[in-house]
Amino acid sequence: MNKHSEQEKPEIQTDLSDNITDETTKEQSGEAVIEENREENPDNTDSMSEELEKLKDSYVRLMAEYDNYRKRTIKEKADLIKNGGEKTLIGLLPVIDDFERARQTIETATDIEALKEGVELIYNKFLSYLQQNGVKTINTAEQSFDADLHEAIAMTPATEESQKGNIIDTVQTGYMLNDKVIRHAKVVVAN
Repeated sequence: MNKHSEQEKPEIQTDLSDNITDETTKEQSGEAVIEENREENPDNTDSMSEELEKLKDSYVRLMAEYDNYRKRTIKEKADLIKNGGEKTLIGLLPVIDDFERARQTIETATDIEALKEGVELIYNKFLSYLQQNGVKTINTAEQSFDADLHEAIAMTPATEESQKGNIIDTVQTGYMLNDKVIRHAKVVVAN
């Protein structure tokens, strides 16, 4: 057995040394091929350098465009926050004009009924404007109490059994903007 194992060892070592020599030769020949390509085509490195410069330029321009876009978007958001209510306020100016005329008329008015009618017209105009912009009043008349829409500020004893849990009086009107409660209706509830 000893003789057999001794004979195999030198063969393995020879095979390993052959593999190492082959790898070294391949690396040297690969480097030689690269050198040959450089010598045969010196313009190749120039074209690669030009392409690299184009890519760098493209990258720098793209980053500058992105930075400008980001700054512009931030500015637009700031302007929107600052002037977002401009359209709403412009729509309210005619209502303010009507109130100014009503105030002037109050000083010289002798007909109280005409004055009441004028104030009622201004009120209806204002409510119409709010409705055009998605604001609706929360209906409380003969409604049962709903904690999502109403805020109970007082409880009173019910005169009838059917009134229990229903709204008896509205102290302050509630409003919704596009199906979102912006102010709960303050109500008195029977219990």
